[in-house]
Amino acid sequence: MPRFRGTIPIDDYVLDVLMRDIVGHDRQPAAYLVYLHLYAQAARAKWKPVAASLRSLAEETGLSKSAIQTALDLLRRRELIVTKSDHATAVPTHRVLRHWRRR
Repeated sequence: MPRFRGTIPIDDYVLDVLMRDIVGHDRQPAAYLVYLHLYAQAARAKWKPVAASLRSLAEETGLSKSAIQTALDLLRRRELIVTKSDHATAVPTHRVLRHWRRR
């Protein structure tokens, strides 16, 4: 089994506020997992948009495609991600937003 050597810093806000809001208030733990996954991918890509289909997100998180779709809808509604797609069958890109970092 490979050992992971890299670390990704996670903003305190993600751990202290978003977890409680999304899991507790919205009752959508899948959305929090999807956000964490996209957050990690974006951090590794120096905050560029992340290309990810429903299928790839489902495989990478262990969630169902319908859970992923519901999670992405919530994350977009809460303005935590912005999703773009060139056309209906293209793999969408998801830009992770961190509004708490605005100055």
